[in-house]
Amino acid sequence: MRLLGVGVGLCAAALMVGALAAPAHAGADPAGEPSAGVPPAQDLRGAGWALKDTGKDVRFRGLAAVNRATAWVAGSKGTVLRTVDGGRSWRDVSPPGAVAEGLELRDIEAFDARRAVALSIGEGEASRVLRTEDGGATWTETFRNPDPRAFYDCLTFFDARHGLAMSDPVDGRFRILSTDDGGRNWRVLPAAGMPEALPGEAGFAASGQCLVSAGPRDVWLATGGGASARILHSADRGLTWRVAESTVPAGDPARGVFALAFRDRTRGLAVGGDYRTGQASPQAAAVSSDGGRTWRQAAAPPPAYRSGAAWFPYSRGTALAVGPTGTDVTTDGGRSWRPLEPGSFDTVDCAADTGCWAAGEKGRVARLERR
Repeated sequence: MRLLGVGVGLCAAALMVGALAAPAHAGADPAGEPSAGVPPAQDLRGAGWALKDTGKDVRFRGLAAVNRATAWVAGSKGTVLRTVDGGRSWRDVSPPGAVAEGLELRDIEAFDARRAVALSIGEGEASRVLRTEDGGATWTETFRNPDPRAFYDCLTFFDARHGLAMSDPVDGRFRILSTDDGGRNWRVLPAAGMPEALPGEAGFAASGQCLVSAGPRDVWLATGGGASARILHSADRGLTWRVAESTVPAGDPARGVFALAFRDRTRGLAVGGDYRTGQASPQAAAVSSDGGRTWRQAAAPPPAYRSGAAWFPYSRGTALAVGPTGTDVTTDGGRSWRPLEPGSFDTVDCAADTGCWAAGEKGRVARLERR
């Protein structure tokens, strides 16, 4: 889905050891202890965003937090950056073809410091998937959308082999693309298991979080633009889907659920609202404790539109939400939110070692640190 002047539209990892490592956006919490670099997970008091100079002025809506040292960001003008030293320095690893064509890279999933998969959005051939195995030194285009009716918004991986990408509805249903070899090859899944889309319904390519996964088979898809903001769930890697209505207001092309975050296959968060500057976004957060079958409105939601969300590891109830007007934190699983600090970010991601990163406009990238 295209998102107005900034191009997000409505038509349109945790680092794990081993060959089947989960990518940065796969949602399960690993075992271990949190790093001493951040405060206890219970409240994040004393923590804040420490900006890391990227030397760029593009908008980064794709983010993959591998750990506290390593992160990837992807954004406008075909830009991809990678750091392996906690943001002290950034290497420009942009795919040359994406730069030449000015592609909008809205999502990136990283398995480690060398392997990553990036998604560009847009109608028809503008929607592509690119893959690197050498830290961005070289990239291979592994999918180019041949259908002018399709517009891919988001990407997710269950593990280092199995992943999905989603497109806005084609012939009245969301389209799902699947890989079982780490993004080297892709195929469109049958549409028979996908419920019919509502008139005007689509996904928001705002933060790479309109399609998220947790565990080996569960995946959720967030929508907006229709009469209601809905959340679809599949327990079989995208073959069949069940739909539920969220409590986030919709009924307008600019409103709906913009981001999902699942701590495990049962506990999930949804955030969104109205992305237009100056528009109110009441009730723009919801929570589920049953895998997305039902959603409850947050009793005290963030005060404005939020486009990204992430759970903080090693805590049952702590999570972050970001948007153009600030960052909010919850310590009770999404039922209530309080402001953490101002400052514009579009997306947020937390790694297994409690390395949390955020990214957004004007080249802004930050890491959560103790102050």
